[in-house]
Amino acid sequence: MKVLIIGVNGQLGSELITILEEGKSEIGILPYGLLGAEVAGYDLDTLDITSEYACRSVIAAEKPDVVINCAAYTNVDGCETDTDAAFTANSIGPRNLAICCKEGDVKLIHVSTDYVFSGDANSPQSEFDLPAPQSAYGKTKLLGEKYISDFCDKYFIVRTAWLYGYNGKNFVKTIVNAARKNGELKVVNDQMGNPTNANDLAHHLLALAVTDEYGIYHCTGKGVCSWYDFAAKIVEYAKINAKVLPCTTAEFASPTKRPAYSALDNRMLRVTIGDNMRSWEEALLYYFENFEK
Repeated sequence: MKVLIIGVNGQLGSELITILEEGKSEIGILPYGLLGAEVAGYDLDTLDITSEYACRSVIAAEKPDVVINCAAYTNVDGCETDTDAAFTANSIGPRNLAICCKEGDVKLIHVSTDYVFSGDANSPQSEFDLPAPQSAYGKTKLLGEKYISDFCDKYFIVRTAWLYGYNGKNFVKTIVNAARKNGELKVVNDQMGNPTNANDLAHHLLALAVTDEYGIYHCTGKGVCSWYDFAAKIVEYAKINAKVLPCTTAEFASPTKRPAYSALDNRMLRVTIGDNMRSWEEALLYYFENFEK
């Protein structure tokens, strides 16, 4: 089997590469069909997904069995100030991949976000709940989903949230650095969601790749917490002598409306390939036990 990974240098793309090279993730071995898989990796410097021609050229040359798209414009505030850039990366890019994957009869796995929902729920959102994005980031990601479903037959759209990994920038590293530098920090306590370990997410993307269970999926760490709860556990597990204080979203000026409650329910995983995501606390503890901070 040949796997083409787009966004290979990001925190999720790098996890996919590591798992494919080692034949296992932190939560289990790879499906038999992926053992010894051939892997091709591209990033922004080698593939501009906003160009349909570039997508067609790469897919035709590589002839993959599955494309995993981890590329996106994820700067939420930046999406509000430069909506054209957000639209091009998050909507047009996935459209181009969908068109080219259909032409080549290639499976497409596309990573999306909890921001496609309004954030006004009071229980975890399932795949059958209707999206209602409130931000440019969420709106452009949702349109990317629609383009994929319109133009591609063999697709997996996988929504995730609050992602962190060993490579790249993320909330965990930001909190560790701030706690060590300042000794005290304020974190919002009125936004709820699911912290998600990139290794766990990568494992499930690869598990889906060998199936024909096409559709929309949610894939997040088990359990719901606030950013404050998450930050407090980060400081505890990193063994930093620092104080984490709760605050409200209103105390931080932002051009973007953040979801107050964006927790997701991994229903489709449970009823198809199985939901083996770890609890957010377990995955975070393992992260600090195995990462040189």
